[in-house]
This record gives sequence, structure tokens and C-alpha cells, in this order.
Amino acid sequence: MLMTTSERVGACDLAEREAAALYRLLTWLSPAFPVGGFSYSSGIEWAVEVGDIVDTATLADWLDAMLGDGSGFCDATFLVHAYRAAEAGEEATLSDIAELAAAMVPSRERQLETSSQGRAFIDISRAAWDADGLDAMVAACRTPLVYPVAVGVVAAMHGVPLAPTLHAFLHALVSNWISAASRLIPLGQTDSQRVLVRLEAAVAATANRALNATLDDLGSATFRADLASLRHETQYTRLFRS
Repeated sequence: MLMTTSERVGACDLAEREAAALYRLLTWLSPAFPVGGFSYSSGIEWAVEVGDIVDTATLADWLDAMLGDGSGFCDATFLVHAYRAAEAGEEATLSDIAELAAAMVPSRERQLETSSQGRAFIDISRAAWDADGLDAMVAACRTPLVYPVAVGVVAAMHGVPLAPTLHAFLHALVSNWISAASRLIPLGQTDSQRVLVRLEAAVAATANRALNATLDDLGSATFRADLASLRHETQYTRLFRS
């Protein structure tokens, strides 16, 4: 939640800092924000082709694992640490985090996905949503910023609170996965929403874990999902880039 108190708040009270933060989050993490997320499936396309994902139940199970035990948790943790480093002005620390985040991507296609989205997020933010100190933070990094690091840095430079940024990021991540699956299985709009409902608690739990995680806690146990991202590039026909 963006609110910091349970007291009743009038419309005028919400119209400044908190409303600005909410407006930015809704914009940056909307499917309409042009980072190209619609063109990636994070290996889900291969999982559908080989029969690992066939309906809402198998999709929800697959995404729950990706979220809590795979790339979802890792991306969330990198976002948290990038945000805190940028907020504190620790350029060297941020550079190390960015380098580690780029190195931990398990496949070439996932590297393309997260680096392309990160670059687009930074470029669009600079052009339309620039903030004092953003250029210096980006320039301090030795490697291009992958997507979760980019989101963390931009949010910190705009003073958007960390917790809602993280929840919004994970919601957008899961929504994009479901959107890809809905075109592949396929799923109707109602079934897609049912999967999103089933993952609500997992999103909250992953966000809470990431907020308290150290970089030593990073790790993945989703071998099948990592294999899917590796096998995707050799599929005979493909709708998605990953």
C-alpha cells in the first residue's frame, strides 16, 4: 500500500506525493509502457509445446514456481538491492549489483529479454520521466541495467516507495506471463484472471521475502523453467522471442 497510516485521507491529501507515486507506478508497469514485454514468454512457449502447461491448473503451478523459486524471486531481490543502493547514492554498490544481475540470467534468450527491457525502460524514463541523479547512477554501472535493476533505480530516483514498487513490478511480471500463456494454450479472459487470483498470495509472499533477502539468498530451483528458456530458441515455430 502507498498509504502509511490507517487514518482517513481526503482526496486533497492523496493528490500530492502519494498520488504522484501511484501515477508513475501505474504508467511504468502498465502493458502500454513501451518496453516490449508482450514479445517475450520467458520459456512458457516451449513449456506449452511439450505439454508441461496445458490448462489453468498447470499454468498456475508453473508460474507459482517461477515466482517463488526462480526468476521472480531473483528479479525481486535485485530490484530491492538496486533501489536501496540508488537511494543511498552508492554508485559502486549499484554497479556490482547490476553486474551480478546480468550474470545470473540462465540463457541467451532470457538475457536478451531482460537487457532489452531494461534498456528500453531507462531510455524512456530519461526521455519522458527524467529525474535528478538518474543519469549519474546509470553511468556508474559497468554493464547495461537488466529490467528489475532498471525499475529499482528509476523508482528510487523518483522517490517512489520501495514496497509498492516491488509489488507492482511482480504483478506486472506475472500478468505478462499469463498474457503470453493465454495466447499459447489458449485461455479465455476469465480463466486468465482466475490464474492471476490464484497467484495473489504468492506475489505478496515473494515481495516480502525479497524485501528481507540478502544477495547471498539469491538462487533458483526451477530447472525445468531454465531448460524451457534454453530450448525455446530451437523451436520450429515461435510466437515469442523467449
